[in-house]
Amino acid sequence: MYTFLSVIHILICLFLVLVILLQQGRGGGLGMSFGGGQAQQVFGGQGAGNVLTRATGVAATLFMLMSVGLAYLSSSKDKDLQEQLKKQQAAQQQSKPAEKGPVVAPAPTPSGSAPSK
Repeated sequence: MYTFLSVIHILICLFLVLVILLQQGRGGGLGMSFGGGQAQQVFGGQGAGNVLTRATGVAATLFMLMSVGLAYLSSSKDKDLQEQLKKQQAAQQQSKPAEKGPVVAPAPTPSGSAPSK
């Protein structure tokens, strides 16, 4: 599911870049070289701008929603992985017998006080 959503996210990103590049800027931009001038003839002078502006808004909204959704899915995967790791560590600690280290006796205390200089 995560891979499928990632592919859709990349496609939306590419579509968003394409729509932005097709928009006519102040100096004509790349929109004229990719057929933006023909779109003005079909949709009228303002029609192409409205269609491209709406497509940009829709693509940007989908891009942002997909980004938030993928981030949520990624964080929930991390939580599941952490829970599995904790379960494995708990199972390993229960299966191992408690190892006791060597017993160290405390150092003896001096019976007398040392002379001070």
